[in-house]
Amino acid sequence: MNRYFKISIIAAICVSAISCSAPHTNWSKKVEATLHDLIMQRADWALQQEPQTVTAFSSERSAGGIHDFFSEGDFWWPNPDNPGGPYIQRDGQSNPDNFVAHRLVMIRLGDIIGALASAYIVTGDDKYVQHAFRHLNAWFVNPATMMAPHLLYAQAIHGITTGRDIGIIDTVHLMEVAQGVIVMQDSETVDSKELAIIKQWFADYLVWLTTHQHGIDEMNRHNNHATCWVMQVASFATLTENEEILEFCRRRYKDVLLPSQMAEDGSFPREISRTKAYGYSLFNLDAMTAICHILSTEEDNLWEYTTETGLNIKKGIEFMYPFIKDKSLWELPPDIAYWDEWPVAHPALLFGAIAFNNEAYFDLWKGLEHNPSVQEVVRNLPIRNPLIWLKR
Repeated sequence: MNRYFKISIIAAICVSAISCSAPHTNWSKKVEATLHDLIMQRADWALQQEPQTVTAFSSERSAGGIHDFFSEGDFWWPNPDNPGGPYIQRDGQSNPDNFVAHRLVMIRLGDIIGALASAYIVTGDDKYVQHAFRHLNAWFVNPATMMAPHLLYAQAIHGITTGRDIGIIDTVHLMEVAQGVIVMQDSETVDSKELAIIKQWFADYLVWLTTHQHGIDEMNRHNNHATCWVMQVASFATLTENEEILEFCRRRYKDVLLPSQMAEDGSFPREISRTKAYGYSLFNLDAMTAICHILSTEEDNLWEYTTETGLNIKKGIEFMYPFIKDKSLWELPPDIAYWDEWPVAHPALLFGAIAFNNEAYFDLWKGLEHNPSVQEVVRNLPIRNPLIWLKR
């Protein structure tokens, strides 16, 4: 880790020098200019998509009903010594035969709403809003096709459990749905009653996330799962304007996430200990910076918050920056899977560029892949439509 720390210090000096001299930047315009063609391409695709929800797919292995989200643990496989018995774990190795249709259709929803909301920002054309609300109606309003606002049956393991608290991480892909609603809700074409029902769905899900034992257990985990609990709860609370939960999330970040997960050099030891240390480090950093972006206010700026021991989110970005810029500097073994697919255009770079007025972060973000197609990458990249997040 010593070399990591030295590399991070050198990178911090370089990017800080650039940041200090950088003029004030209109980041929204820069992001829009960078992504304009891709935004319109995605929007054209989204306009062709018909609504499809969890009710379109089912699995006989689910303990729930047709409206209940169901998924199976990624890293669990049949036991060669007991083929019909409980599955065994292979950390970092996803089993392609496990049921993930509900997750994929939820990711699809996030792609559709994110694309349409982005195009609405660029063009102001209400046709994007109208089509988006067809999908939102199917997922959250229509009794025949809506998803139930809970995750009782997520990340099930054959022969062991019908659902786990860590399955809550699957709904990080609803964040861009919630943010898309925020972006589009003032359009004259939006039905106020329908909008209220959609917001109530997210309010009901927030109650489940914050009171059910699955949600409490996920909140109290010590790695990216706890980070993602705060990230998505903050996102949904923003949509529903739940100030009490938003304040709880700010305290959780300052009092629990940052001091318990970050090392002195800005790394995340619990992610570095995994078989996919590089990918998980990026994932957790993206989630931490998303929390800072979503929750920061003029009165309580999480980007500037530093613990009594000197930990802050800037250290986290500075630690990973050289390894995103040049992955060959990473001294740990390559990730057990999907090593070649990382990095991509990580929101940590963009949010960090905006927070610290840092052109180096932005330039690196700008030059990376903005439209990944590998499902494992998409699964671990819940923010894929960055323009919608610049509307505060």
